[in-house]
Amino acid sequence: MIPEPYHGTHAAAAQPDAVTIRWLKPQPRSARIRVKEHTCECKARIYELCQAGGLFFVRRTDRAQNGQQVMETEWLPSARMRELWHDIITGRAV
Repeated sequence: MIPEPYHGTHAAAAQPDAVTIRWLKPQPRSARIRVKEHTCECKARIYELCQAGGLFFVRRTDRAQNGQQVMETEWLPSARMRELWHDIITGRAV
C-alpha cells in the first residue's frame, strides 16, 4: 500500500476553551515579507507565519466564492509569535 502524499499542515478545529485572537486589517509596514510556515491550501481558511523587519505575525486568509478577506495579528518578537502560531495550529487560539 502506498501512503497518500503529504500536502501540508492543517490547523485543528477550535477547542472549546480557545483564546480569541484580535485580527487586524493588514497595514503596509514592510516592503519585504517572508512566509516562514503556512497551512495547507486545500482549506478555505489558510494561515501564514510571516516575518518582516525582525518581527513576526500571522496572516489569515479566508477565501470564498465572492472574494477573499485577509487579516493579520499584531507584530511580535519571534518567541511570542511561535507560541501563538502553535496555539493556532493546535486549535487553542482562533
